[in-house]
Amino acid sequence: MVGFKHTIWALLLMMVTGTAIAQNNTNSPYTRYGYGDLSDQSFGNSKAMGGIAIGLRDGSQINPTNPASYTAIDSLTFLFEGGVSLQNMNISGGGVKLNAKNASFDYLAMQFRLAPWMAMSVGLLPYSNVGYTVSDSQTTDNDLTYSRSFTGDGGLHQLYVGAGVKVLKNLSVGVNASYFWGDLTRTRSVIFPQMSSSTYYSYNRQMAVSISDYKLDFGVQYTQELNKKHSFTVGAIYSPKHKLNNDYNSTIQVGSSTTEKMDATLELPNTFGVGFTYNYDKRLTLGMDYSLQQWSKTEFGIATNDINVRQDFEETYAYCDRTKISVGAEYIPNLIGRSYFAHIKYRLGAYYTTPYYKIDGKKASREYGVTAGFGLPVPRSRSILSISGQFVRVKGLETNMVNENIFRVSIGLTFNERWFFKRRVE
Repeated sequence: MVGFKHTIWALLLMMVTGTAIAQNNTNSPYTRYGYGDLSDQSFGNSKAMGGIAIGLRDGSQINPTNPASYTAIDSLTFLFEGGVSLQNMNISGGGVKLNAKNASFDYLAMQFRLAPWMAMSVGLLPYSNVGYTVSDSQTTDNDLTYSRSFTGDGGLHQLYVGAGVKVLKNLSVGVNASYFWGDLTRTRSVIFPQMSSSTYYSYNRQMAVSISDYKLDFGVQYTQELNKKHSFTVGAIYSPKHKLNNDYNSTIQVGSSTTEKMDATLELPNTFGVGFTYNYDKRLTLGMDYSLQQWSKTEFGIATNDINVRQDFEETYAYCDRTKISVGAEYIPNLIGRSYFAHIKYRLGAYYTTPYYKIDGKKASREYGVTAGFGLPVPRSRSILSISGQFVRVKGLETNMVNENIFRVSIGLTFNERWFFKRRVE
């Protein structure tokens, strides 16, 4: 009966999430470029540990970053996990000063074992978010002032089905296959106060892309026990470069509207990652991740005779490689202690990352983050409530680029139930 109730709740949560995932949850001007802000796809425990996940292996929580980790689950366990975040963002610099508050869907997934050597996971993840409104004033060579505004919204998402296989006692491999989809809309408006001028005119241009394709992610983990209390896990991930199927349209309004369907080339990059975790007595976990996304080697282009559209596309989709380094730790005071506080999982972490987009041909910013949180056992169950706080600093590298200070609170709930066993009645 417990499993049935949680299944109903899972279906209801998925329906609610289907609505929430389409909502804007960012106000960053940097989301004007590329696919927007790339989402943190780590789950509750990982978020509080700086985002480490590649070498993280925990049978009580789901880790889709490395599908090889699925085999850590035991034969009687069913996991269902969901998470949301609330954030406060302060933006300053480049003539911009803004405070914004947002809520976002983070993840929704389930995991269970199929065989002693194989486990499966299904989940829904955001990939990127676009949401911005920026305006300024410019002056022509003839001292005519006009205003410009840039707006955008949308995002990309993935619904994955993954499997992990234990090929040797200490070695597991895994793969996630995702349906990858989303819509991105960007609008640029130019308004001249003298509409009657034969030289200058106001116009509105909207560029919209709809993406529908697939995505593959591979992972491997090797665990070695040094003795009864000491062990380590080494992991690696790889996602191949992939050209995305898309419909790209440009609508220009100057008096009347003209819509042009274009052939655009959009790609996802090769992604490589390695990670390491050390575990002491099943109470202390220390880890580090490094990942590289080769955005500079992705192709982008558009077939159009409109030089303004082509220039805007090239500016929006100019890429550079993205790297990320994360470190994190988790500590449990006493696994067999009677005190509730002895069973709380205390987590801490930090990360550093570079952007994948360029602005005016230059790298735009650097991002730093520190994280902390708790894994709170739910009384009279094996479930865990994960709460984490993140402080993120996005530093613009040029004087005309903005800085962002973000404080984010993430909440995740992991239902951990024993489903696959028969009750015995004497």
